[in-house]
Amino acid sequence: MADPVFQNGTFVGRAWRADVGGPSVVVIRDGALFDITSKAAPTMRDLLEHPDPVAHVRSTQGERLVALEDCLGQKADPSALHLLAPCDLQAVKACGVTFARSMIERVIEERAAGDASRAETIRARVTAVIGDSLRNLKPGSPEAARVKAALIEEGVWSQYLEVGIGPDAEVFTKAQVLSAVGPGADVGLHPASRWNNPEPEIVLAVSSSGQVRGATLGNDVNLRDIEGRSALLLGKAKDNNASCAVGPFIRLFDETYGIDDVRKAELTLLVEGEDGYRLTGRSSMAEISRDPLDLVAQTIGPHHQYPDGLMLFMGTLFAPVEDRDEPGQGFTHKLGDVVTIASAELGSLTNTVRLSTECAPWSFGAAALMRNLAGRRLL
Repeated sequence: MADPVFQNGTFVGRAWRADVGGPSVVVIRDGALFDITSKAAPTMRDLLEHPDPVAHVRSTQGERLVALEDCLGQKADPSALHLLAPCDLQAVKACGVTFARSMIERVIEERAAGDASRAETIRARVTAVIGDSLRNLKPGSPEAARVKAALIEEGVWSQYLEVGIGPDAEVFTKAQVLSAVGPGADVGLHPASRWNNPEPEIVLAVSSSGQVRGATLGNDVNLRDIEGRSALLLGKAKDNNASCAVGPFIRLFDETYGIDDVRKAELTLLVEGEDGYRLTGRSSMAEISRDPLDLVAQTIGPHHQYPDGLMLFMGTLFAPVEDRDEPGQGFTHKLGDVVTIASAELGSLTNTVRLSTECAPWSFGAAALMRNLAGRRLL
């Protein structure tokens, strides 16, 4: 049976249709997936740019494709219908260091220079100095400035603390347009990484005018060792083949769901290893240090335009510290791990961990999409 979360609300996404050799915009209705691709909205980008996306979805009849329960969890297979990441032409951006607890872990990564074996000792020392002093601070406030001065005096100031409690949020490019993978797909780790973890996050769907149209789930696959060696390696740590998962659907803001629901969202994480290993975690948006709309405003506005809109990862509270193998080594992924990120309002996103070099190559880019839509007379 399909997840009951999809019985209410307006859920839209993208599905690969083998019969047309390309993607379609879909909506959930009465437990089934309907294709609502049209000349008015040939892409998800166009749907989210519509003056009233919810009204457009509800007024478009569409073509019934498959029962939702027969589609959820299907592996990415070009020869069969399956769900894709629900975004297409939008830029995929991410905000980092938005939670106090995970902010401390970024400081530890930096101090350990990517060496997991040093993390436990450094964690104890940094926590002894910082304690809970950051938890209720408003970034950019006079109080935050005073804490910054005190931490500099103690010799523990970090670039991660700068973006965590300073006036400017960290916003980086997580993935290239059309490169994000969807539910059921493999997610990739760079082969050079030996210390890494999943990051369960809310992802906002934002139009070119800066309006938040809806939200979905994301896994901002994180390479702790590579980023820990140098923040200048952030691109290598974050943007690799299949290193960004988004889905399963975008829940549009309507009378049942809005930005206040995002602000109080509770996410759960489950990692299940082929060796029987099991890790659970959570991320509570109620503990975020910066308001979601502030993060949107720091990303898009007069200072930076996104004509096709953007998907914006909100950051995560989750930072695993328990040992998986050797004492003091902490958590890191093993190939074959199945990662499930879930929310009572957005459903669940499940992916299997592989090396980026072993995941399906990214081959369907913007040119392929335009040719496909043109061939279907949708442009």
